[in-house]
Amino acid sequence: MTVHHHLDDASIMRYASGDFDEAFAVVVASHLAMCPEGREAVRAAESLGGAVLEASEGTPLSAGAFDRLSRMLDVEPEAPPPPEPVSGDVPLPLSRLIGDNLHDVPWRTIVPGMQRHRIDIASTTSSLYMLKVAPGKKMPEHGHGGAEMTLILEGSYSDVFGRFAAGDIADLDEHVEHEPIVDSDVDCICLIASEHPTRFKGLISRILQPFIGI
Repeated sequence: MTVHHHLDDASIMRYASGDFDEAFAVVVASHLAMCPEGREAVRAAESLGGAVLEASEGTPLSAGAFDRLSRMLDVEPEAPPPPEPVSGDVPLPLSRLIGDNLHDVPWRTIVPGMQRHRIDIASTTSSLYMLKVAPGKKMPEHGHGGAEMTLILEGSYSDVFGRFAAGDIADLDEHVEHEPIVDSDVDCICLIASEHPTRFKGLISRILQPFIGI
């Protein structure tokens, strides 16, 4: 597998520092399981962060700092899922949530040629879901209300940013608008984390959005 689209540098630093919520951490960890270059970038970021901490000068503790630290140590910290190999046709960080086969997922049809599977995670305010889109199907032109990451698990699509195939990740923000079209001869299956609902441009798409649920 050759990965052509990678995480932004800022996203790599955020993941290495444990700054992503669980929905985005699952997508990033799943991408890293499919991308050796991404894993190496995260290791470099972790090493850089450790070096910065070692080189920084100590500062005096504020009043009550020891008590606050003691309370924090009593709570199990939430760490992002570690990058691991693929189990079956599903990256291990994702297989813990859906199993080892993409086609055993309980898909729900939202419009002809498009199916969705929502993944419920109680500890996140972001949405985590999967989309399965039929060959030749075009998504309506849309933007994003905030950060959104889309990892391709199977098949491929093309948009203004190029062609995205298995292992590629689209690391997008609220300034991006695009109109992806599935260009593979098999369904394009994606894992998506999103801070806010999609912003569709067309009137009909906006009317249908509450029923589509993305």
